Amino acid sequence: MSKIKTAFFCNNCGYESTKWLGKCPSCNQWNTFIEEVIDKGNKNENEWKFFSEDKKTTKTISLNEVSSIEEKRIVTTDAELNRVLGGGIVAGSIVLVAGEPGIGKSTLFLQAGLLLNQLIVLYISGEESEQQIKMRADRIGVNNENFYLLTETSTATIFKEIKKLKPQIVIVDSIQTLQSNLIESSAGSVSQIKECAAEFHRFAKETNTPVFLIGHITKDGTIAGPKVLEHMVDTVLQFEGDRHYAYRILRTLKNRFGSTAELGIYEMTSNGMKAVTNPSEILITQREEQLSGSAIAATLEGMRPLLIEVQALVTQSVYGTPQRTVSGFDLRRLQLLLAVLEKRGGFHFGVKDVFVNIAGGLKVEDPSTDLAIICALLSSYEDVPLPQQICFAGEVGLNGEIRAVNRIEQRIAEAEKLGFEKIIVSRYNKKGIDIKNLKIEVIALSQVHEVYQYLF
Repeated sequence: MSKIKTAFFCNNCGYESTKWLGKCPSCNQWNTFIEEVIDKGNKNENEWKFFSEDKKTTKTISLNEVSSIEEKRIVTTDAELNRVLGGGIVAGSIVLVAGEPGIGKSTLFLQAGLLLNQLIVLYISGEESEQQIKMRADRIGVNNENFYLLTETSTATIFKEIKKLKPQIVIVDSIQTLQSNLIESSAGSVSQIKECAAEFHRFAKETNTPVFLIGHITKDGTIAGPKVLEHMVDTVLQFEGDRHYAYRILRTLKNRFGSTAELGIYEMTSNGMKAVTNPSEILITQREEQLSGSAIAATLEGMRPLLIEVQALVTQSVYGTPQRTVSGFDLRRLQLLLAVLEKRGGFHFGVKDVFVNIAGGLKVEDPSTDLAIICALLSSYEDVPLPQQICFAGEVGLNGEIRAVNRIEQRIAEAEKLGFEKIIVSRYNKKGIDIKNLKIEVIALSQVHEVYQYLF
């Protein structure tokens, strides 16, 4: 009888140890080690020789012998998904998609699979029954003869079915529910996730079949399982958004075949996920009458320019300590901007309650929104509405100076496309802009007090 091998794994980061440890040397967490049985004695390597005609030979070759042809990509009907993946699905790539429960991961990839009519798509679910998936597919309202379902959690059974069907795309929902018979621990444990992901990784690379792994996240927002899971895959996508709003953002955290600065925007409807091609129009549509405390910021989310509405409310403080409340913006950044207005502009915000909101439920980290927030604060402070056809793009420094922001041409083009007449930017940004061909008026200012004099 061969001796059963056991190892201790950290529940938090996946660190492996031969003995139990009180404190994890990798992530410094206490009491996170659990013992798991690893029986690799009956391991049978999955042979994929008969899966496709492309035979991969393993030998050492010179770098100059490798042909530098572009990767073949499968272009889906979803323009936002294509953008996030860098132009389409690369053959043999393995993509990990993570997000909160109920955000719409399963819906998005069921819809994407149903819309790929020309390819054989296998959707593996370890969480739902065939009837539940059929109900969702009926709601989406797309019919596809080449779309196949498999509700199974054992990887041995899954790979037997894959050998029979020979799918061209595989979607796994979710990697945390799968179980390999090579590991004697429960599904979702560190060693199980690592082994199941490794089996799919081997399958994807040897057969040139794209694989999508849908993953869970923990309560602190990280992807459940070991960190090595993110290192193994080619692309990591994060699906995020506020469940109280209709908009969802698909963000790239890692991409071996494209830019990590891309993002896709979706709207959750009763018929599934609808790609939003022009989000700026939606984010600033509800502005019919002129009210104080509202300004438009020309910001960038990833590589795409967006115009968002910034709302501010400044009121007299009733209690001794004034309140500072933000939604979708960094609170410490707001306190910095208020200190600049107090010191450089002489405005007494120290006795006022200040509330700032980014409309549409977006969370903004771009420093170019500083100028719009300062103008919204001043508008509410003076109770004077800002002109409707004006927007802002500029970072504010500690001395009250307006600093230049990157890719200003894209921001100006987006503002011009949506019919804005004026945009206020930093004086240092104006050097690289060709003003002659623009229909929008570019106003370049260098200090916050100049903006105040211009607007009020």
